[in-house]
Amino acid sequence: MKKYIRNVRNWIRDREFSKFFIWIPVIVLGIFFFLVTMNNVSTETYEIERFTSAKETIYSPITIENEQETERKTRETVQAVEDRFTISEEITTEQIEYVSEVFDAINTMENEDIINEDNLQKEDIESLSNQDKVELLKEMLSEEITDNVNDGVFYQLLGSTESEREEGKELLLSSLTTVFENGVRTENIESARNNVQQQIKYSTLDPNIKESLTELSEFAIVENSFFDVEKTMDARKEAASNVDPVLIRAGEVIIREGQTITNEVYEKLELVGLLNTERNVFPIIGLLLLIGLTTSVIGYEIMRLAKKKQLDKRKVIAILLISFVVISLMKIVSLYTTQVNQLFFVVPAATGALLLKQLIHERLAIVLASLYAILGSIIFNEAIPEAFNIEAGIYFFFSQIAGIIFLRNVRDRLSIVRSGIGMSIANILTVLLFIFLSFEKYTWIDALIHSGFALAAAFLSAVLTIGLLPFFETGLGILSDIKLLSLSNPNQPLLRKILTEAPGTYHHSVMVANLSETACEAIGANGLLARVGAYYHDIGKTVRPQYFIENQMAIKNPHDVMAPSQSAEIIIAHPYDGADMLRKYKLPQEIIDIAEEHHGKTLLKYFYYKEKETNPNVKESDYRYPGPKPQTKEAAIVCICDSIEAAVRSLQEPTEEKIEEIVSSIVNDRLMDGQLDESPLTLMEIKNIQVAVCETLKGIFHSRIQYPAKEAN
Repeated sequence: MKKYIRNVRNWIRDREFSKFFIWIPVIVLGIFFFLVTMNNVSTETYEIERFTSAKETIYSPITIENEQETERKTRETVQAVEDRFTISEEITTEQIEYVSEVFDAINTMENEDIINEDNLQKEDIESLSNQDKVELLKEMLSEEITDNVNDGVFYQLLGSTESEREEGKELLLSSLTTVFENGVRTENIESARNNVQQQIKYSTLDPNIKESLTELSEFAIVENSFFDVEKTMDARKEAASNVDPVLIRAGEVIIREGQTITNEVYEKLELVGLLNTERNVFPIIGLLLLIGLTTSVIGYEIMRLAKKKQLDKRKVIAILLISFVVISLMKIVSLYTTQVNQLFFVVPAATGALLLKQLIHERLAIVLASLYAILGSIIFNEAIPEAFNIEAGIYFFFSQIAGIIFLRNVRDRLSIVRSGIGMSIANILTVLLFIFLSFEKYTWIDALIHSGFALAAAFLSAVLTIGLLPFFETGLGILSDIKLLSLSNPNQPLLRKILTEAPGTYHHSVMVANLSETACEAIGANGLLARVGAYYHDIGKTVRPQYFIENQMAIKNPHDVMAPSQSAEIIIAHPYDGADMLRKYKLPQEIIDIAEEHHGKTLLKYFYYKEKETNPNVKESDYRYPGPKPQTKEAAIVCICDSIEAAVRSLQEPTEEKIEEIVSSIVNDRLMDGQLDESPLTLMEIKNIQVAVCETLKGIFHSRIQYPAKEAN
């Protein structure tokens, strides 16, 4: 009956890691990720009417351009562009020259000899009447001047002194130059004339000169600035191109609670999709793609560990629970996070990475840490569908990777505390990185607060890891190095049981443990697991300790008076009695497997051949252990070292040659008998195991000095 139960148990164990079993938890994990992050990518929609009061403050979930508002702003900007005018330099020069011509002509009449057709001399001109002088002056001036300037101007100018005319000329020309340079358009001719006339009015010139200059300014000031179509269009185009698009930014308040929903507000709500339920479909599709990629990576890593026989149901459950814990912590903290307080710095995200490294595998811890960081960047995106909080993602990534790196010696719970110190440094450096890269100005108080959050996150990660580790070790029966160390304590009840009830077996187990640990370390296997497994591998011998030779001190061997079949039944039962005992005491499955597999399906040769002497038809299968064969490297190594230790101990004089010979013989026998076929050991690893075991045994059974016996007197 027991044999049948063992076979059924082995059948179940061999098939427990089907693809169906692996992918169902992964799908569950994907559904959990989706439910947690769904509201971070999908926006809440509202059923509201125009001109009603808002029941709550509504924020924009996305950043989008308000094209209608941008067009309005562009139109206003273009309309605000003033018309561009071109100033005619020709007209400016011409009008100033006309004024100069008047003064130059008068100076010429008074200072030069004029010879006209009547051969008049200067003194003759002086004797002319004012009317004649004006007529003579008009003959010297351009027709444009004489046609538009009143003769009274000429009378007044001719009646003034040369110095007065020169002062008046300078004042008028300077004023005209200023006005023309500013441009004289049709609509501002009068204002330009008034400006010049005001300067003339408040000058210190003679009133007669002022009057004549005022008249000349009326003639001189004409339109010299004309509308330029090309320049105006270019200016408007440039102004339009400089208009920044009007954006409704993610997180911007569209309307506050109690305010009236105007047409403008309603259009904004419609633009950002808060009135359109169909718009939420696309972010959900994107999230499904992300979750699909994430779960595919997790599934691949679990399949990889399963193929290497480094995973079981308990570890899969641990992956689920750890993922639930980490993502739930992020989600809870995100509910209290705003744009002002960046509480993601306080999330103990590294808890998951620390647990995964200790309980399962370092590579899986790194992979899941990266995925947790990606999910964290979504969870802390402040419910903005198109955004990823890159700062949160980077912070979570470096925090978790630091925890994995600094958690080196996982055989001591204090190593978790030391890892927390390393995480603190990494977290604070990451916070400072964000501060120095930011364009925003941070005060020292902000830096201290954020650094305090980072320090608290590292501390909480270490505390939660220490607190949750016993739950996974005891509740799920997952084996960690810390758990192995506690199981290796000689005060453990089962080890004390072996020591007191089967001392020979205890000594044998210690020797096998030393050999197994050395062999594991030679090939990179788990030496601590092999050592502890070796301590317990023969616990089943305590059921009938006197039937095993190492415990037969000063007693007769009971097998001498028993039938070989009875002896074989007792011997064959001890691995499975031990496994049952270990299950009763709820030891980890890895230890139970080593106890159950350490003989594989080997043949009890002594009793088989003894039976064969009297019964040639004896079946070999009746004298073989029912198995299973070793499934892991550690179980295979214990299987080899168990036989080697017993064989070498039986040698009368264990020389180096004999040790190498017997080790080689046992290893070859296990290989030829197919006992290592189901273990992941390679031929190169088996060779390295053989070398390591030989070196250890040579150190144990080294030759000693033979002290001479005391001579009798």
